Amino acid sequence: MNNKSILLCGVLALVLGSLNVHAKVSGKEVNKLGKSLTPFGSIKSGNKNKTIPEWAGGITEVPDGYEGTGQHHIDPFATDEVKFAIDKSNYNGFKKYMTPGQYALFETYPDTFKIDVYPTHRSHSMPDWVIKNTRKNAKTSSLAKGGSGIKDAFGGIPFPILHGKNEEKALQVMWNHLTRWRGIFLTQRASELAVQRDGSYTPITKQGEIFFNFHNPKGSFKKMKNILFYYLTFNKAPARLAGGALLIHETMDQLKEKRQAWDYNSGQRRVRRAPNLAYDSPIASSDNTRTADDTDMYNGAPDRYNWEYKGVKEFFIPYNNYKIGGKGVKYKDLTMPGHLNPDYLRWELHRVHVVEATLKKSSRHIYKKRVYYIDEDSWGVALVDQYDTRGELWRVSMALLKNYYELPGTWTGGDVYHDLQSRRYSVNGLYSEERQAPVFEDKVPNKRYFKPSSLRRRAR
Repeated sequence: MNNKSILLCGVLALVLGSLNVHAKVSGKEVNKLGKSLTPFGSIKSGNKNKTIPEWAGGITEVPDGYEGTGQHHIDPFATDEVKFAIDKSNYNGFKKYMTPGQYALFETYPDTFKIDVYPTHRSHSMPDWVIKNTRKNAKTSSLAKGGSGIKDAFGGIPFPILHGKNEEKALQVMWNHLTRWRGIFLTQRASELAVQRDGSYTPITKQGEIFFNFHNPKGSFKKMKNILFYYLTFNKAPARLAGGALLIHETMDQLKEKRQAWDYNSGQRRVRRAPNLAYDSPIASSDNTRTADDTDMYNGAPDRYNWEYKGVKEFFIPYNNYKIGGKGVKYKDLTMPGHLNPDYLRWELHRVHVVEATLKKSSRHIYKKRVYYIDEDSWGVALVDQYDTRGELWRVSMALLKNYYELPGTWTGGDVYHDLQSRRYSVNGLYSEERQAPVFEDKVPNKRYFKPSSLRRRAR
């Protein structure tokens, strides 16, 4: 072997070694989970000002009087008093802890928008088996080419410890959101309200079923076959929409295999392939205030954006929002022109991961830039600022997070999408007027349950 070949081999070894460093987390880092880090990878200690407490295990028991899944939640923090209110008289003094979107809501609705700040409770928790899988994932998980998917992760947080280059960290955060723990099988009857400028709305009520294949206790990464979850929804109201149904097979790597969708038209009694609901396709039930990839705060393929990880910062985010889902709370009391009634929302100071997505010059989307604020404990996106093609702040989205302690795990009690330019908004996932709250089960449906061939029969 000549000197040139030896030098080339040495360079290759260095490059490959560098890639391996980025691809895997060291055992020393993994051992921080459950010690200096929580079992899901957030900073265990509180902040210097003691306004964010140490994580002490989260909610591990259901409150007295709670009888089980399907019952509207009892607020475990109902006795907390508001620490302070942020309104038009003082919001400039809290700019450090607010996103541009929150600040814009004060600017747009100075007389009605406010933020009631409560004591911070780090209530997030997960079952032991999900925590064990999270630790395994920390040792094995990696991003697929271009970050379009993940490899060798299953049943837990894929990347509890962020590593690699900046864009890799950003994508790892977003995949943690996409695969976060929300139970195994969910049945939910809920409404979406598209609230007009004057505060009027017509609820669209649907009953949905979701099987989170990524958390199938009988599954594995190989058995997933690129399916994150199965989703089936039936239209219940208003009468003009009742009887229709939509089935979705949510693929993980959507560059490898697009999201598959079928709809059932009750008038024609036919099942047909639905258009590809992806990227910036408008969602009609929201009166076009959200896009397909706005749903659940973020979903789908990341290929149209450049991703940048901005680090961990402290912000006021919606957290432990039990009041909005309280049994018998009327939607007319929750809504008002411009935004939800602030008296029903709870805000807390939490650490969040900040991720910025900038549209690639070669790609098309109605958002030129999107900034995501992701809860450090649950990895759920709490807030999003969306900018139009001129670079101006256009939309502000928020997930009203809370711990579903029957799981246990943190998820949304409703997602809100504000359009600052038209002064309209929509809120998805409300269920306080329903007889039942979401029902979580551990069941694994048979292979035919979410097949297109069964859609017509089940819709009828």
